[in-house]
Amino acid sequence: MDRLPSHPVAVLSLDLDSFESAPHTHPQAQLIYAISGVVTVTTDEGTWVVPPNRAVWMPAGVKHDAKSHRAVQFRTLLIDQSDLALPDVCRVVEVTPLLRELILRLAALEETPEGEDFRASLTHLLRLELSFLPLEPLSLPAPRHAGLARFCERVRMDLAHTVSLEDAAEALYMSRSSFMRLFQRETGLSFAHWLKQARLLEALSLLAEGRPVLDVALTCGYESPSAFSAMFRRSLGRSPSAYFAGAGRTIGTGTDSVIETADVQPILRGRTL
Repeated sequence: MDRLPSHPVAVLSLDLDSFESAPHTHPQAQLIYAISGVVTVTTDEGTWVVPPNRAVWMPAGVKHDAKSHRAVQFRTLLIDQSDLALPDVCRVVEVTPLLRELILRLAALEETPEGEDFRASLTHLLRLELSFLPLEPLSLPAPRHAGLARFCERVRMDLAHTVSLEDAAEALYMSRSSFMRLFQRETGLSFAHWLKQARLLEALSLLAEGRPVLDVALTCGYESPSAFSAMFRRSLGRSPSAYFAGAGRTIGTGTDSVIETADVQPILRGRTL
């Protein structure tokens, strides 16, 4: 990776058709912000999905990979967190309007040698704003138990299929109660809660691609768009269309849909996310 500027915050701008990074680490903390499209970040602890106008916080030194199978526009902040009281675990956060403007302005300043005092002021304000980011429930814990990890991966590959507790326990040659105890110990969630979360994260990725709500609902195992929308509202407090409204994006409700991308700043390529 190229040597970064000697500022407490550096901003990398990438606009890509698709990408997939190898597992890697950064000596700095990282905030990965999606302007449009969806970035999926995976560590040994689980998976985090970053839809438009959200970001994932990645502490320094955490091994991770990132990918997007569709076009994506994102900005990555590399942050010296030595004097900041910020989380030491990965989190998905909502990007406030102020933070968004700070990120985009700092990205533009990466290309400009002038204005060091102004940049320092923006950086200070951004670091303060990072301390107050609202969290969002957009992570999926990964079990370390090998058999359970393989089972969870199979479930994620076919979320339209309904898997009961009895089916799950039988797949791992366990009693129902033993499976429930193992799953709770490995993920911190009940199987039902984990499955709901897996469906929600997949739905966010599909919606961000512009897929119609009916298609997303059926792909993610819901019997109807209304059942899916009710789950979405209970989980995130907003309907799918309202959730994506701040990203300059229209969510499809029928067989067709439209994706409108937000304006972006100049691109800096050749960095590792």
